[in-house]
Amino acid sequence: MSQYEAVIGLEVHVQIKTDSKMFCSCANRFGGEPNTRVCPVCMGYPGVLPVPNKTAIMRTVAAGLLTNCEIAKFSKFDRKSYFYPDMPKNYQISQYDLPFCLRGNVHIEGEGFSGEDMGSRDIGITRIHLEEDVAKLTHLPGSSGVDYNRAGIPLMEIVSEPDMRTPNEAYAYLNKLKQIMQYAGISDCDMEKGQMRCDVNISVRKVGEEKFGTKIEIKNLNSFRAAHRSLEYEIWRQPQVLDAGGTLNQETRGWNDDRGETYLMRTKESDHDYRYFPDPDLMPVTLEEEDIEKIRATLPELPDAMRQRFVKDYALTEYDAKVLTQEKAIADYFETGVQLVNNPKTLANWIISELLRELSGASISIEECQVSGKQLADMIKLIENNTISGKIAKDVFAEMFKTGKDAPVIVKEKGLEQVTDTGAIEGLVDQAIANNHPQVQQYKDGNHKVIQFFVGQVMKLSKGKANPQMVVKMLKGKLDA
Repeated sequence: MSQYEAVIGLEVHVQIKTDSKMFCSCANRFGGEPNTRVCPVCMGYPGVLPVPNKTAIMRTVAAGLLTNCEIAKFSKFDRKSYFYPDMPKNYQISQYDLPFCLRGNVHIEGEGFSGEDMGSRDIGITRIHLEEDVAKLTHLPGSSGVDYNRAGIPLMEIVSEPDMRTPNEAYAYLNKLKQIMQYAGISDCDMEKGQMRCDVNISVRKVGEEKFGTKIEIKNLNSFRAAHRSLEYEIWRQPQVLDAGGTLNQETRGWNDDRGETYLMRTKESDHDYRYFPDPDLMPVTLEEEDIEKIRATLPELPDAMRQRFVKDYALTEYDAKVLTQEKAIADYFETGVQLVNNPKTLANWIISELLRELSGASISIEECQVSGKQLADMIKLIENNTISGKIAKDVFAEMFKTGKDAPVIVKEKGLEQVTDTGAIEGLVDQAIANNHPQVQQYKDGNHKVIQFFVGQVMKLSKGKANPQMVVKMLKGKLDA
């Protein structure tokens, strides 16, 4: 591959979060019994008339603004004709030459999927257009089923420029798009529910050439990891074909995740094959500058800006801020609790090291967690006011995660209050010193690190309840005497 370079572009489909479908009043919700959330409009019955969903249009414009696109003041819907069981009308209402958003970009930086530093660059966006989703096909041995519940759900297609050169850049671009859509509330982007899907376009060319090679499209990618792996495979496969004297044809290939390879699906259609023409049942959409500015005023703080604010306002490290802003739900969780604690860094550490580990182990999202941001902050306050030690706090947190109980309740029920009584701690310190004469002599001989051994002994005697700072101070006083 050293004499070749890849040219990569992505077509990302994002379902828009709305109450109803794009052109009818059927509920926009995942699941349900097959073919129960349908009506004559989304089933394409003759004589029915579609009505555009205003919220979907506004959120498409918001997506364009958040990706630095130019917003069209005049746009229209078109009919994209094709014959396939997933489209009941035998055409899809989409947009062709006059989409809502044009010529934008998304900034990527940092590490890609493989942990390599990609540097920093902008990936161009050609267009964002709005269309209706199609039905879901289920193939079983000997039969196939069609569920039209998904047909008609508002769907954005975000088409990138062929600006990416590595699978890592494509992976980072997908993650950045997902973040933007989630932060803005445009979509939940749950790939398991089909709310975010992508097709990959890739060609290869000799290093130094300006002309693009033959474009291959890859479909059936159900995860960002699959997109990354499929690109790696094609970057290996295409030069093999060319170096063997073969030719590459414009085609659509599928991805077999189990075998880790692509396979031929069909030759690629061109735009004229879809016979686009303006939908006669839908009026063009006009937007005034005032309409666009109203949408702009509702835009949220994006993760890059939030990360910088976390570093500045809360004195967090770049790493901590990056982890906390990976998902909006985690960032919101942190901000819920940060106003209640003395040290934001402590809260960040507990979220990153303890909470995220427990969530991963339980295979649940932070939204499903029984411990709220306020509850975690309340537990940290118990550490700050010396009610419990950091060691005891880990046991308290484990119980909180399991039961959802408040930390003060657990501490009281289990009698975990930290021992701060000077007399009680002094007795434990004296006992630890009396039981460990060899270590006392080591300390006296200048090995002051051995004091950590004595701290451990006192904490063991107190069952973890002794105040560590008081223990250290008292040990030093007695051992130095």
